[in-house]
Amino acid sequence: MLSRVAERMYWGARYVERAENAARLVRVYDAALMDLPREAGVGWPLLVDICGARRLFNERFAGGGERETLRFLAADAANPSSIIASLENARENFRTTRDLCPTEAWRAVNELYLYGRRELPKMASPRRRHEVLSGIVRQAQQLTGLLSGTMSHGDAYHFIRLGRNLERADMTTRIIDVAAAALMGAHAAEARPDNTLWMAVLKSLSGYQMYRQYVRRRIRDQDVVRFLLHDPLFPRAVAHCLLELEASTALLPNHEAPLRALLRLQRIVNEQLPEEFNEALLHQLMDDLQLELAAVHAQVAAAWFLPEA
Repeated sequence: MLSRVAERMYWGARYVERAENAARLVRVYDAALMDLPREAGVGWPLLVDICGARRLFNERFAGGGERETLRFLAADAANPSSIIASLENARENFRTTRDLCPTEAWRAVNELYLYGRRELPKMASPRRRHEVLSGIVRQAQQLTGLLSGTMSHGDAYHFIRLGRNLERADMTTRIIDVAAAALMGAHAAEARPDNTLWMAVLKSLSGYQMYRQYVRRRIRDQDVVRFLLHDPLFPRAVAHCLLELEASTALLPNHEAPLRALLRLQRIVNEQLPEEFNEALLHQLMDDLQLELAAVHAQVAAAWFLPEA
């Protein structure tokens, strides 16, 4: 397989996952914010911080409110983390490698992009907003299942799997860092009536039902963080994503350096969180994980995408 083809499969999967994550995040927090009192201290800027786009947002929308934030996150092509930009990049990467994917998968990617381009600018009303974002999430999940069920699980599929799980782990750490850590401050007791915000953290990763199924007690901040970091069975938990990354990496040639970076990251996830932790410690751990995830990506690129020195 050519390195440019492998890179496009990898990035195509990352962009599809990024679009799905962003759509679910906006949908969940849009519903949660309508149920929260104004004094809860949580607003739309939180989503911009999770996506790591605060500087660009401030440059484009100084003092922007709900309408500007939604436009920025969903339909702003100038924002590389927006849903429409992610869908456009995913479509381009799969278009140039469609001879390796099932025809149905390429059609699904193209239809997802066309749906987003047509519907995302129409998200003015909350009801329409929920419908459009749910359509993005649903079609992205259908694409993931279609690839898993109809594509040969060779090298090309493993590069798709690498991109998907690295993007998932990245989003989970971002949500824990920005959203969950913000709820562990001194105002937390006032800021989360009836655990609404911790439920939103779980729902933004489709993890609420699985948390209740396996943890089997009331929602506690430290239980939520441990579930999203350490659960080896939940697909969007960091530990599970790393296991998936390890399995795919081990099946690809020239995997020694990326595999070492992954094993180092697994040790950090498993060993660095004590029994009791606070907001500052959690923020430091998430920073470390973000740096290690970037190091894994760098090793993946060096091993399979970049020309040899």
